[in-house]
Amino acid sequence: MKIMFLISTIFIIISNIFIILSLVISKKTNLDREKCSPFECGFDPKSLPRIPFSMHFFLITVIFLIFDVEIALIFPIIPTFSFTNMMIWFKTASFFIIMLLIGLYHEWNQKMLNWTY
Repeated sequence: MKIMFLISTIFIIISNIFIILSLVISKKTNLDREKCSPFECGFDPKSLPRIPFSMHFFLITVIFLIFDVEIALIFPIIPTFSFTNMMIWFKTASFFIIMLLIGLYHEWNQKMLNWTY
């Protein structure tokens, strides 16, 4: 019992020494201008808080995410080709790809895929 108390006391003393030593020799200052300033998504906090944001860029991002998720959903269709009924597989894959093409046509018709106005 005495030896466990002695070992735990030594560990606590050594860990406290290392904590105090790291606080003494660290170069961190509380007055660092960059660390005290707020950071929001790369926007400069010194400018106006309501800068105009390109809605077209946001819509292109959403379209990319939607089509990216749909492409990820197509991947399981490929391995199921060998052990399912060919007609059911063809109907399911065709339906999914037709839905993708209809969505692409709709975005193209709405002129959301144009990079410039």
